[in-house]
Amino acid sequence: MARYTESVCRICRRENLKLFLKGDRCYSDKCAYERRSYPPGQHGQGRKKFSDYGIQLREKQKVKRMYGLLERQFRFYFHKAERQKGVTGTNLLVLLERRLDNVVYRLGFANSRAQGRQLVRHNHFVVNGKRVNIPSYLIKENDTVEVKEKSRNIVPIAEAMEAVARRGVPQWLEIEKDKFKGTIKGYPARDELTMPIQEQLIVELYSK
Repeated sequence: MARYTESVCRICRRENLKLFLKGDRCYSDKCAYERRSYPPGQHGQGRKKFSDYGIQLREKQKVKRMYGLLERQFRFYFHKAERQKGVTGTNLLVLLERRLDNVVYRLGFANSRAQGRQLVRHNHFVVNGKRVNIPSYLIKENDTVEVKEKSRNIVPIAEAMEAVARRGVPQWLEIEKDKFKGTIKGYPARDELTMPIQEQLIVELYSK
């Protein structure tokens, strides 16, 4: 499957927003976006004027890259959200938050969603006592996500759990650090998703 292999710091600069794609590094002085908060390339510092379509496209690209998805995957989530009851934009964000790789990141078992995806792929987690190695697995209310006993001493997970205090754990999740276990108390409300996302622009883009 296709995947992005270049510097992820270029993505933050391109979207003009710190997307926290490199985990702990994004909180340090080494953050590339903090040093050069303009788009990459020789014309990056030039003044650009976007059309309405361009604004909508950039918003979609921002969210897609934030969660590390390809276009086909992202479009699948949009159509799934569209079929659900309620507000399509909010449904989309909730679906993305329910992905297992994102929940692992939100609970503090990984420093980034990309690292969470890799740890899930490598069979380091169990959901409700059963091994799950599919990053796109959608968690449900009252599910438990736990680090396998044999994996609790590996360095990336240990480092991530030390750093989680910096960003905190969302209210819709509950973590028991001593047991390396997290519980999904419910689905996130829109006001609990604090990243600056204008999901209505994505709905308008796909509704053309």
